[in-house]
Order: sequence, then structure tokens, then C-alpha cells
Amino acid sequence: MDLRFGDSKPTDEERAAVDALLGPPESSWEGADRSDADLRWARGGREARDRRDQLLPALHALNDRVGWISEGALDYVCRRLTVPPAEAYGVATFYAMFSVRPRPATVLHVCTDLACTAAGASELCATVETRLGPESGVKVERSPCLGLCERAPACLVIRAGESARPALEDEAVRAEGVGPGAAAPGDGNGKGRRGRKALHATAVCAPATPDQAVAAATAPESAPTEPAPETAVPQTGTPTLTLLHRIGTADPTSLDDYRAHGGYTALRRAFALGPAAVIREVTDAGLVGRGGAAFPTGRKWQATAAQPDHPHYLVCNADESEPGTFKDRVLMEGDPYALVEAMTIAAYATGAHQGYLYLRGEYPRALARLTHAIEQARTRGLLGDDVLGQGYAFDIEIRRGAGAYICGEETALFNSIEGHRGEPRSKPPFPVEKGLFGKPTVENNVETLVNVLPILTMGAEAYAAIGTPTSTGPKLFCVSGSVARPGVYELPFGATLGELLTLAGVRDNLRAVLLGGAAGGFVRPDELDIPLTFEGTREAGTTLGSGVVMTFDDAVPLPRLLLRIAEFFRDESCGQCVPCRVGTVRQEEALHRIADRTGAAAADDIALLREVGRAMRDASICGLGQTAWNAVESAIDRLGAYE
Repeated sequence: MDLRFGDSKPTDEERAAVDALLGPPESSWEGADRSDADLRWARGGREARDRRDQLLPALHALNDRVGWISEGALDYVCRRLTVPPAEAYGVATFYAMFSVRPRPATVLHVCTDLACTAAGASELCATVETRLGPESGVKVERSPCLGLCERAPACLVIRAGESARPALEDEAVRAEGVGPGAAAPGDGNGKGRRGRKALHATAVCAPATPDQAVAAATAPESAPTEPAPETAVPQTGTPTLTLLHRIGTADPTSLDDYRAHGGYTALRRAFALGPAAVIREVTDAGLVGRGGAAFPTGRKWQATAAQPDHPHYLVCNADESEPGTFKDRVLMEGDPYALVEAMTIAAYATGAHQGYLYLRGEYPRALARLTHAIEQARTRGLLGDDVLGQGYAFDIEIRRGAGAYICGEETALFNSIEGHRGEPRSKPPFPVEKGLFGKPTVENNVETLVNVLPILTMGAEAYAAIGTPTSTGPKLFCVSGSVARPGVYELPFGATLGELLTLAGVRDNLRAVLLGGAAGGFVRPDELDIPLTFEGTREAGTTLGSGVVMTFDDAVPLPRLLLRIAEFFRDESCGQCVPCRVGTVRQEEALHRIADRTGAAAADDIALLREVGRAMRDASICGLGQTAWNAVESAIDRLGAYE
């Protein structure tokens, strides 16, 4: 049975928001006034169905303009794109940043995830909710990780409306006429790449106090200025940095400054080598994925390049949503041209001419910086029909996520771009064979792609000499929690956990260290000699994951943290498979029951947790369900959480 919206009609404002993205409707079948020609035949259906991938940008356009998505507005989008209303409703309700119920134009998202919880986010949120009553016109929402863990507790203000002033635009970016709302296509045909002025304002407040959060939500002009990206890099200025050396030394808004600091040297060498030789360099360097799976990047590129089916696509996964992870945000905000160059190299090597950058919806400054960088690269001949005069065509389109952790899984990300619910696909077929739009696709995260630049500039042999024989190159670590200097650290693979925490200034009374984020595992304070490599952490019975290192002292109640992890996985499960959909709920229920119990009183529920955890690990479709039990298991077995 299909869902229908009855007589609901879009308002003029909602219609204008959609038309600004898709262009005016061409017939009454798409929502225009009826003409005599429309009574004789239907027009535009096939073309509209080919634009199904514009569904997520259209929902963003409505949310940016109005603040929520009404039935009439959703029905208008369905007519424009020939999408069944039930499917569009399923997509709109899938993402946490959208609402299909009326809400104020201003929404204050207060992070209540691990780092922020340890820093007092619950008390912050309760105080803000009390001070911002219904009459304030502000909706307060408790949010999963905002990727601001080094400045916990954090909050994000999003204010809808055509006249809203983008609070995070840099002067250099504003001069170009693009801003945080410019990611969606805006040339009127749904396929454009040019930026448009922002329809919504954003303000980041971190670390946040109740006074700052209330002021940012109610008075845009008083929103605190977000610190420069280099403040998140305690090693700024260290000459040995490889991936972070431009952050704090080069102007992230200036293409000329980027080139003066070595930018586009790697792309020129790639053109000199040719696609096959570039893949060979990446393979010889031993580069593996930095998102947690550690799959060899060269093998993925080679498998995609060898596919006879065309076109090939490149997708950059910039939807880092793992609690405790913020390295990609710092790279994109502090060195955006590096990502544009690295994507161009990856596309050239794999035979792709179109790239998609899937960016977290909670990263407004990264969106502004990357939009500006892409526009400048296109203007200067570094993107477009003839990159660097080499006869190679490549362009990048930014697609904004909308708050769904599961979209960090590559096939769920493809579904999201295509305009479907962000649910993982069964494998095989693998993305290198049938990925985005059913075509061969290479997908890498931001850190993985940026590593390609030093591989080509210093050579595969020199790059492989960094780190260990099986984990080569530098690695970025996101350190937060009970440390004096939280932030992103760059170390060669093989450094120990203790060496990293010494740099960060670990505090006294260390209780536990969480490696890999919510999907990772806890280690004890006496295990700081663990080498930070994929094989080293595996041998120690834990995981490196994406590089999260979150420390907790004995002032933080461990059962409370475990319960927050369970709540996170319950909320973020897409619900597609039974083991994960039911298991995450049962895990949370059991942890609620034993929150204040220990020893024999908790034994039955701990046994139940183990059984549920094994079922999720063995039978879930994707990594979310397979890892949802990891942190809880490690806390019980290694830390004695309920003894």
C-alpha cells in the first residue's frame, strides 16, 4: 500500500526552495499550472526518474529554507522527481537532521556523546532546555557526536530562512559569493555544480557554556567565533609533519598559497607517470584505508580501473560520524585544496570523470571551505573539462549528509547519494564492480586520499619507510577526554599508545582508554605499551579503528558511558536486519537493568549481553551491528565494569 498526502499543498516558500534547486516545473505533471498539452500526454517522467539522486539535496533545500519538511512540500518533491511518496517519506524520516513535524526555524543541537558527556553535556543540555522555553522559538535537540570532541562540550545552531546570515563564512569565502548552503546544485537543472548563497545560518559553540549556547541560539550576532583549524593540531609548526604540515602555515582559502606550499606537485607527477604507474606507486607504498577497515588502497584502485563497464565513479567518504573522530574535519577545514587534489589523482588513476564528496551535515565550515576550494580549482583549470591542460576531464560535486552514522558504510553512502534510505547493501557484488548508480566505484575516506599526495611527492619507497613493514606511513589520531592537549596528532605507525598520550598530556587517575570509538574497545592504564598499528592492536585484543583515542579518568562513571554507547547504536541502527535492529535494543535494556548492580546480581544480564553480542557480530549485515558489542564486551572483560 502506498502512502498519500491527500490535499496537502506546498507553500510558495517551499515551492521556491525546490524550484531553486531543480528549476521551474515544465508541466502540470511536475506541479506547474495545467495546460491543454498536459491533458493529452504525460511528459518528463523518464527525465525526472533519472534525477532521483536529487532527492536528498531537495530535502536539504526545504530544511534550509523552512526548517522542517511538510507533507505538501514532500508531495511536491515527489511530483518533481517521480518518487513514490512512501519512499520519499522513508528517506526524509531516516535522517536525524530532518523533521517531518513542525518545529521552530532555529534548532540547537547539543552533543551528548562520549567526550561531551564526560565534559558535562547532560548538565549543559538540562540548563539550556530550562532557559530556552517554548516562547524562545528555539528547539533544543540532544545530538550524537558533532565531531568537536577536542572542544567538548559542544553545540551547533542551525537557523533556517532565506535571510539568515551564515555565521561561519570566512571573509575570503564570502567574497566569492558562496557559503555553507552552496553544496547543492543550483543552476536550475539539478545537475549544476555552481554555488549559491546560503539559505541557512550556522553557529558552532565549543566548548560551550549555558550562556554561550543560549546567546548563539537567540542572537546570531553574538555567536562565538570558531577558532582556527590549527588550534586542533597541537603539533602545528613541527617540521616533521607529513599530512598536517600546511595546517596553520598556509591560508586554507587561498589556492595560490596552497601551491606555494607544494600544492599540485603530486597531480603533475601523476600525469607524468600515467594511471597504471600511479596505482603501482600507491600499491608499493603499502597504503591501506584509514577509516578502520584497512583494505589495501592500491588493490581497490586496480580492481576499479580494470572494470570494463563505464562510467567509473569516485566517492570521497567525508561522513566521519564515529564518536571521538574529528581528523577529517580538521583536514577539510585547514587544508581543503589537498583533498581536491587527492580526489583528482584518485579519479585519474581509476578512470573516473565524476567525483562525489559526501560530507557530514554537521560540518558547516568544512562545507564552506570545500565549496570555495572546488570553485577556485574549477576556475583555474584544475577541475573541469581539461585538468591542467592534460585533456583529462574531472569534476567534483558535494553532497551533504543529514545525520546518519550508518552512511559511513560505503554501500549505505551510495544509497544515500542515489536518493534512497541509507541502508547497507549485501556483498557481493562489491563496489569496485557495482557501486554508485550500479557502476564501478572507488570509495576512500579523507585521510586515505590525502596520504596519496606524499606518496607521489616523496616516492613509494620513502613513504613505505615510515612506520612499520605492515603498517606504513603516518597516521592521524584523534585524542580527546582526560588529557591536557586534546586534538589531532600525527605519528608514524608503530608509536605506542603511551607515547601518544605523553604528547597529549594525560591526566592523573586514568581509568580507561577507548580505542577506535564506540565501535572499538577499552584498554587499561597498564596497557599503554600497545603499538599503534593495525596488527599491534589486533594482537592486543582491541582495534585501531579510525584512530580514536579517548581517555577517561576515575571521575567518569563507566556504566554511564557504556549505556551511552548502547543508546548510540540503538539510535543509529538502520533497522534493515533483525540481529542489529533487535540486538541493539536488547543490549541497551540489559545495561539499563544492571546500571547500578554488580557481581552476582548482574550475572544473568551479562550472560544475556554476551549471547546478544555474539548474534549481532555473527549475523548483522554490516559493521554497525558487528561491532555494537565490542566496547561493552571489552569494558566487562578488561575493566571489570560490573564487578
